[in-house]
Amino acid sequence: MQKEIIIAGFGGQGVLFGGQVLAYAAMDTGWQVTWIPSYGPEMRGGTANCTVIIADDEIGSPLVKHPPLAIALNLPSFDKYEELLAPGGTLIVNQSMVDRGAKRTDIHVIFVPCNEIAEEIGDRKLLNMVAVGALLTALPELTLQDVEKALEAHLPARHKHLLPKNYEALKRGYEAAQKVTA
Repeated sequence: MQKEIIIAGFGGQGVLFGGQVLAYAAMDTGWQVTWIPSYGPEMRGGTANCTVIIADDEIGSPLVKHPPLAIALNLPSFDKYEELLAPGGTLIVNQSMVDRGAKRTDIHVIFVPCNEIAEEIGDRKLLNMVAVGALLTALPELTLQDVEKALEAHLPARHKHLLPKNYEALKRGYEAAQKVTA
């Protein structure tokens, strides 16, 4: 088993942290993992993406051309990764930042209003955890509990007070994606 995941959006949307949390959850669960960040020189507001690979055996290369799983947190990322996603793959899309539907019919596209859900929870910075929660509906190798444990184990002490809201964001994203796929 090998699952490649790309998370993409603007700098400041928590793209890299979302990937790190998935990587930690997979690593803590016993999977082989790679996490490769990539961002433009302008950081906040520029483009950002990361690649996470989860496998049950050694990972030969951290490079991914056609991932089976992706999260697009903004329209430019949706435009790019909808084209690159492997046929039959799943693309989680932040509906709050995308004003069009999917063009491809050979992939599963799940629209989740990540910004709105994060704002309902009380912190718009949680949109990344909403999207990660939604992705877990297409990634049976990891559970909500695995990701919650990873957050608890790896979140810096100064941010531990944010754990309950992160847990809620994960759960709300998961539930929103389940409703769409039901």
